[in-house]
This record gives sequence, structure tokens and C-alpha cells, in this order.
Amino acid sequence: MRRAGGAVRRYSPAIVLFALLIGTWEAGVRALDVRGFILPAPSAIATALLDNWDSGYQIFPAARVTLYEALGGLAMGTSLGLAVAFVISRFPTSRDAILPVAVAVNAIPIIAFAPLANNWFGIQSPISKMAVAASLVFFPIMINTLRGLTQVEPSAIELMRSYAAGDGSVTRHLRIPNALPFFFTGMKIATTLALNGAVVGEYFGGLTVALGRVVVGSASALRFDITWSAIVVVSVMGIALYLAVLAIEQLAIPWHPSVRGEERTT
Repeated sequence: MRRAGGAVRRYSPAIVLFALLIGTWEAGVRALDVRGFILPAPSAIATALLDNWDSGYQIFPAARVTLYEALGGLAMGTSLGLAVAFVISRFPTSRDAILPVAVAVNAIPIIAFAPLANNWFGIQSPISKMAVAASLVFFPIMINTLRGLTQVEPSAIELMRSYAAGDGSVTRHLRIPNALPFFFTGMKIATTLALNGAVVGEYFGGLTVALGRVVVGSASALRFDITWSAIVVVSVMGIALYLAVLAIEQLAIPWHPSVRGEERTT
């Protein structure tokens, strides 16, 4: 109960601010008589969301497709990022060969890669959207995990070596625990990137029932209330994924100061 009360107090300012923003948005649109195709009111967006939840533009089925693609891309990008981070940390001489390639992959514009992925894997295949999402997820996972694996206190390594610990033991008992907070930081970034990648991939073609296609179709028809409702759904899914990662982090590393709400001391 105490933890629940603390969470409420912690997030209550954000909830109040959000409510004020929505209220100001609604009042401003009505007072200034802003046309719906410029900026629809939150009430109009909510109505469009309810009216098209399971019919019309089918936002709920579209959200399931997009979430599936985003989670697939998140899994692919995370797996590849972890593999590369462990290879570089285990073989430091490979850093100069691998890191420039990783940076180059991260620098590829998503709007350029999405059509290529559709061409490689098929425009109707969810794999193409997963590939786009994975390309965005890969770098933050790789670079954060690599930092955690390599930025270990030399004195701690020396202590383990004094007890005849091998590379495997050092990795399991020292490097991986040290890397977990960095990994979860990367995951918090990667969840939203995966959703963005899936939606952008859908924008360039794919299944009709997908949030990216809902955005394209509704915007083309000047139904911007539906466009905004799709954006709201993506945002809610992003918040849900972020909170899921946060919950897993609290279960996985309850000993870390960031989870206990403490500051590191130097």
C-alpha cells in the first residue's frame, strides 16, 4: 500500500498537467472555432476513436497488427544488439571494425530503409515492418549494453581474478549485473522506437488493417479526427510498453539505486 501511495504521489503532477493540457486544448479549439482539419478537439478525437474502434477504420484490429510488428522488431533488434555488445566486450579488438558499421546502420534514414525492407521481405509481410523497427532498436540496445559490460570497476575485476575467476565467471557475476541498468535504459528508449518504426514501415505499404495505413487513409480522406485517434492509440501503446519495461526492471534489479529511488554517491 505504501508503494502504491508513493507511485500515486509521484505521478499525480503528470496526471494533473495532462488533464490541464487536454482541458486547455478543448477550450481553445471551441473558443477560437478551429476547423477540425487543422486541429480537432479532444472530444472529437475520442468520438472518432469509439466510432472506429472495431468498425470503419478498425482501429483496434489495426493496433493489434502494429503492436505485433513492433514487438517482433523489438525482439529482433534487442537480440542483435545484445549479441554485438557481448562480442565487442569479449573481443575488444573487434570494436574498431564493428562500431563504425553499427553507427552507419543507425544513421540510415528510416524513410529510406522502409521501402527497401518492403522490397526485400514483401510489402504485405509483417517481417518488413519488424526489420524497420529492429533497425531503430538495435543501436540504443547495443551501445547501452556495451557501456555497461565494459565500464566495470578495475578493482572489482582484479578482486575476481585474485580468486582465479575466469572470463565466464567475470562476465556472469560482474559484467552482466553491471550492464543490466544500462540495458533497461536502452529498452525504455527502444520500445517507443519500435512502435515508430512499425508505423513508418506501414506508411509505405502493407496490410490495410494497421495503424500506419489508418493514418494514411484517414489523412487522405481529410478525417484528421481519426488520424489523431490512431496517434493517441500509438502513444498509449508506447506508454504501456515503457511501463512494462519499468516493471520488469524493478523486478530484475531491485538492488540498483535508480530502482530504489536513491542517488549514486561518488
